[in-house]
Amino acid sequence: MPGRVVQINRKPLTPGEPGLPKVETARARVMMSGVEGDFNVYRHEKKKDTPDRALLVYSMDKLEVLNQEGWPIRPGDIGENLTIDGVRYDAFQPGTEWKVGDELIIRITEACHPCKTLGALVYVGDARKREFIETMKGRRGWYAKVLHEGVVNVGDEIARVT
Repeated sequence: MPGRVVQINRKPLTPGEPGLPKVETARARVMMSGVEGDFNVYRHEKKKDTPDRALLVYSMDKLEVLNQEGWPIRPGDIGENLTIDGVRYDAFQPGTEWKVGDELIIRITEACHPCKTLGALVYVGDARKREFIETMKGRRGWYAKVLHEGVVNVGDEIARVT
């Protein structure tokens, strides 16, 4: 059964600000380099714009668990580009391919590891940064490579193709 895109998130390069939380948009063009209008400092500076990290995907089931644990995470907070409902977090494994909407096809490449930038979230801050990074280990989201570009809308289906 396919899932749905519940939120599309991006944030342009804003000097002096971290790349999260990302801002919600109803529609976005997704290119080989990622979501149009989104900038990821780490991916650009440290990973030299690798296409294997063009998108960050996160699922609502994991977000809801974190909320139950007392972390008031909202879609877009942890820097994901696509927030998905109806597909469990563990279904996104490296090598799996997914069709999103009518055109976009992505391949999950690797798990995203928590970083110190998460401390920029108002409910984390410096005081709880170490605790939050530990909490997020193994559940920060999934990087994906864009295999076929396309436009994505909130509400679009996402379904596994391989």
